[in-house]
Amino acid sequence: MKQNTMEKIYNQLVRDKIPTIISQDNQVPVPRILDDDAYKKALECKLVEECEEVLQATTSQSRIEELADVIEVVRALAAVEQQTFEEVCAIAKTKRHKRGGFSQKIYLEKITE
Repeated sequence: MKQNTMEKIYNQLVRDKIPTIISQDNQVPVPRILDDDAYKKALECKLVEECEEVLQATTSQSRIEELADVIEVVRALAAVEQQTFEEVCAIAKTKRHKRGGFSQKIYLEKITE
């Protein structure tokens, strides 16, 4: 007798505990471990996905949640580049000191000579 099964195809990088969470929900995850090149590419795709989710967030809380996801992807990408998140933050601080941040809401329309 053939069982009627339903599949949901994701084909995306997920957080480390997601397969366990899926199993605890009486579902069967089908994960695979990526090689280094595929992992880096998947992280880059995940960064774009998470940034899009930040832009689509409709509440302050959901935007903060999505920003947290962006930070986690940045943390993983930093590790791929053999850096820590703290080192990335230190570079950001140096750049902010040299060039400023975005708090003054300056929008450059053009430069004339």
